[in-house]
Amino acid sequence: MNIRCATPEDLMNMQHCNLLCLPENYQMKYYFYHGLSWPQLSYVAEDEKGKIVGYVLAKMEEEPDEAVHGHITSLAVKRSHRRLGLAQKLMEQASRAMVECFNAQYVSLHVRKSNRAALHLYNKTLGFSISEIEPKYYADGEDAFAMKRDLTGLKLEEKVATEKDQEQEKPAEKKENLQDHNEVSHKCCGSHSSHSHSHFRHVRDEAPSRCPRTTLEETKDTAHGGS
Repeated sequence: MNIRCATPEDLMNMQHCNLLCLPENYQMKYYFYHGLSWPQLSYVAEDEKGKIVGYVLAKMEEEPDEAVHGHITSLAVKRSHRRLGLAQKLMEQASRAMVECFNAQYVSLHVRKSNRAALHLYNKTLGFSISEIEPKYYADGEDAFAMKRDLTGLKLEEKVATEKDQEQEKPAEKKENLQDHNEVSHKCCGSHSSHSHSHFRHVRDEAPSRCPRTTLEETKDTAHGGS
């Protein structure tokens, strides 16, 4: 199975999956509204043949007087691919994207009071809690649980992961700097050595009585003294 960010080409297949799985359906323009406004937040699950078998449709809420938060508009997985953890993975991807892209404080959703399987997933697996009951929320008159999940934990995980990545990059940078230093030192040493040997020949010609061995040792010390 493959989980990836939804593209505009996926929207029709997402709607088809919605029609097969859920009683709450949306017009195509509603999918485009999400896809164009928040392309980072909706994800699809593909099978081995590249066929979409599940999706999550998500957005950011726009109330200026509230904390920054996202909302799960719709989540569905085809019956043939349930109990594989796809719904959980889709929800986690959308939630992480809300944190990474918009610094979301929490994510919200609505679920039917009678949908025990979804309630178990949201509450027991994903850590959502019921914030209120909204009477007759659905078109058929059923009440909905309004649920929220605090995303502070995900923000901390992202921060720790970022710091860890930065720490892992430091040794590589040090290694590159050391290599650069060695290359410069090698070039400098080679330049000093060439100059020293030339100087040695010059000294030997002018003062043949001086011991060449001593002069060579001295020039070697000069050549490698800075490395």
